[in-house]
Amino acid sequence: MTLPAGFARTADAPAPLPLHVVDRGGFAAWRDAQPPAVQAWLAAQRFDGSAGTAVSWANADGGLAGAAIGIGDPLDPFAYAHAPLALPGGDWQAVATRDEDAQRALQLGWGFGCYRFDRYKANKRAPARLVADAFDAEALDLLAACVQVRDLVNTPTEHMGPDELEAATRALAERHGAQLEVVAGDDLLARNYPAIHAVGRASHRAPRIIELAWGDPAHPHVALCGKGVCFDTGGLDLKAAAGMRNMKKDMGGAAHALALAGLVMARALPLRITLLIAAVENAVGPNAFRPGEVIATRTGASIEIDNTDAEGRLVLSDTLARACELAPDLVLDFATLTGAARIALGPDLPALYANDDALANDWLAAGQQARDPLWRMPLWRPYLRYLASGIADLANGSSSTMAGSVTAALFLERFVRDGRRWAHVDVYAWNDSDRPGKPAGGEAQGLRAAYALLKARAGGPR
Repeated sequence: MTLPAGFARTADAPAPLPLHVVDRGGFAAWRDAQPPAVQAWLAAQRFDGSAGTAVSWANADGGLAGAAIGIGDPLDPFAYAHAPLALPGGDWQAVATRDEDAQRALQLGWGFGCYRFDRYKANKRAPARLVADAFDAEALDLLAACVQVRDLVNTPTEHMGPDELEAATRALAERHGAQLEVVAGDDLLARNYPAIHAVGRASHRAPRIIELAWGDPAHPHVALCGKGVCFDTGGLDLKAAAGMRNMKKDMGGAAHALALAGLVMARALPLRITLLIAAVENAVGPNAFRPGEVIATRTGASIEIDNTDAEGRLVLSDTLARACELAPDLVLDFATLTGAARIALGPDLPALYANDDALANDWLAAGQQARDPLWRMPLWRPYLRYLASGIADLANGSSSTMAGSVTAALFLERFVRDGRRWAHVDVYAWNDSDRPGKPAGGEAQGLRAAYALLKARAGGPR
């Protein structure tokens, strides 16, 4: 297994420096066990093991001799994420024996702390390296999935349009021996994906639905759906400049679904997976769909267009309908769907909606265990009145500012058929500012929790 940047095996780094991991509760006992010169240095630096801190010290010759990092929750990967850039460059090995879960969190958090999207940068800073005899394969797979989400979201639309999103899915299919089918352009109309076609038809890059299938038919079937709006101008209801600035991230839901499918396959969970990504660009052009139009959907329901900037729910309507036709045991969708969810919950908490209480509770519990939290929001069906249309079965938006995230989820639920168990995550997929392990830009949110959910329901890898 090739290790990511920031990691090295003991055989490849024979002289790592000792790294002590401490917290406030255990600091005094640890400090008192150190040599007097180190104790004096710790006092001079006012290091007390507080979360997010780091200190290093020298030997008698002035060379680096060791370091310590302060952490909070030992099972939270982000408790360790400050270390790779806070420590002096070089190789470091944790000296204290840690339990398996804490060791996994350390390795995952170290990887988060090493991450920088530097594809377009000439000068690249090398982080400190974590050295170990062995690394947890599952932690590295989780890291790779989260990094993939970040990379996909961070890549500008010029290099991450529908074609490139298809190529990323095709590469995943080839890696794991999965089947792939793509329906693109006007073929979407012939194959009954009219809403996806309507949203993407104005772009010079053809809209498409990408379908990947993997796994044993005897295993439980999970459909993973992702909103892949590779850039969202808002359409004819054009966004203001500030609102459009980061719309390369509007395919963040697709990035999450793709990475989760990759995790399931990499870990060989006993599941059957169907990945469905609607990949489009919501562009302005002479054939762009217009406010006031009525468009068709795969289920036959008609939609009056209240706002062309509420396009994610349109492409997901066809995607969810296709997922339900396959009769899966579970349907999960991810989408950067509404600003209203961010107003309600802020940038760090994805909004979780589900039509099944056990499913919602299991996902929330998985999030708590993985330190990857979500917050459940209600499918308050009386709010369907905000989506009423006088000329179609429903509208894609409302003149009201009330309950925007709830009404978007209710819209999606309209296309979940045949009693399928379904959950929807309205995810931001973005960090607004730099924090340890969470650099500004694309972010995976709820992904590790989703993997823990599926692993628990599948009974773990065979």
